[in-house]
Amino acid sequence: MIFQNNIFYKKVKDYSVSQEVFELHHNPEYDLLITFPKPNLEDLPRYYESDDYISHTDGKRTLFEKVYHLVKSIALKNKVKLINAQSEKGTLLDIGAGTGEFLVVAQKDGWQTTGIEPNSKAKAIAEQKGVCFAADLASLESHSFDVITMWHVLEHVPNLDEYLVELHRLLKPQGTILIAVPNFKSFDALFYGKYWAAFDVPRHIWHFSKTSIEKLFARQSMYLAAVLPMKFDSYYVSLLSEKYKTGSMKFIRAFFVGLKSNLSGRSTNEYSSHIYILKNTKN
Repeated sequence: MIFQNNIFYKKVKDYSVSQEVFELHHNPEYDLLITFPKPNLEDLPRYYESDDYISHTDGKRTLFEKVYHLVKSIALKNKVKLINAQSEKGTLLDIGAGTGEFLVVAQKDGWQTTGIEPNSKAKAIAEQKGVCFAADLASLESHSFDVITMWHVLEHVPNLDEYLVELHRLLKPQGTILIAVPNFKSFDALFYGKYWAAFDVPRHIWHFSKTSIEKLFARQSMYLAAVLPMKFDSYYVSLLSEKYKTGSMKFIRAFFVGLKSNLSGRSTNEYSSHIYILKNTKN
């Protein structure tokens, strides 16, 4: 896909790894922000080389990491409840499975699970927990999954258009895709601006709105069935944003910004992160 007529939006720094500065360009047709320049495939792994990249570890070294994993354990149960509400138990593919916690919980609940995870360190941790992985999407049979999940992963994929085609290929005709991504139109995104941690350039290549998700998946004959808030995310993102902006995690201030973001979301329906539930239009 070639996004044309992109407009400069703002400059954003990679605070967590490289300290490099990138640009965000806005595509008005899809209401999508795009990180520029996009790292090539050979360079991209080095931007993930950090012990602080928490989704690739089970680390509980600090109070922040301990709280993160406590909240994550609650969120995992809620995610399983959500997929159970969308489908009878069957085949589940989790793309970007990380260290495998979600698939472990889903498997215990009766799902037949498969994971995709490019990070070798995270994958090794997950395999020790009994998680089964496929090498890549291309190795999987067409129309073989009842549910496909991507929890904060779609924003990372280099070749977005190709990925959407593969997702549609792998999904059963009556299947469901659940996509969780940050929302650059939320209150906390607007409040922190260039310091907003969920920009996370250049690891986050794409920055979605509700419009962009709906239009992009419509190209694959899929429709947006529902949009759900991820209310915990506003607090986590605000904590990191405070660190980037002030040099320290100001817990009280971050809590109130996160709370204000969630309260704002009640009227605007723009939360820090959203879960998008997508289905085939042919259903």
